[in-house]
Amino acid sequence: MSVQLWETFKEAIVLYTGLTPSTFFTLLALILAAYYVVLGFFGGQPERPRPRHTEEEEMPPVRPPVQLGEITAEELKAYDGTDTGKPLLMAIKGQIYDVSQSRMFYGPGGPYALFAGKDASRALAKMSFEEKDLTGDISGLGPFELDALQDWEYKFMSKYVKVGTVKSELPVTESESTAEPSETTSRDIDTASAVKPNEDGKSEIGAVKSEETPSNIDAEKENIDPGKEE
Repeated sequence: MSVQLWETFKEAIVLYTGLTPSTFFTLLALILAAYYVVLGFFGGQPERPRPRHTEEEEMPPVRPPVQLGEITAEELKAYDGTDTGKPLLMAIKGQIYDVSQSRMFYGPGGPYALFAGKDASRALAKMSFEEKDLTGDISGLGPFELDALQDWEYKFMSKYVKVGTVKSELPVTESESTAEPSETTSRDIDTASAVKPNEDGKSEIGAVKSEETPSNIDAEKENIDPGKEE
């Protein structure tokens, strides 16, 4: 039965293609080979889904925010995302926020990674990525830049948890450093004026004492007046 089917199949190949069975199968093999070659160049192999545990190892779990209180700008640099054991922090207008949930943006390799671990108020207001603008100093900004910074602050307040503030490091001004000496100087001037010498070259204090001395002597004389004893 199978032999009859094979013979019928060969006759159909010759009838419909005009080719011998051997030529037909050779041509069919070449077509299949060409198809797989083209598929290898353009299609590639389908990407296998990665196991779930591998993704979890690459992206550490987000820890609950920890309140830090007031820290310096130098201490804030330690929270730039390079140490996965610490939260990812960023500050705006002196307020520190935990942005660990957006590590793909602010973490190492992210588009805003240079803002992490810093107070980037000026850079956000100007939409600048220059090193000189990575500071919390917003003096000299225009109204449009201040509005842009305000929008960033509202976004952070609504999305992230505030965990602390950046300690202000304002320098001591000259007026503050010289305030106490000036008060001392004024007191010295008052003291000097109190002992200012008069025209006779004697101090006023001395004049007072000299005026009081004769009266005291007269009183003593009255007390020891011999006439009164009689």
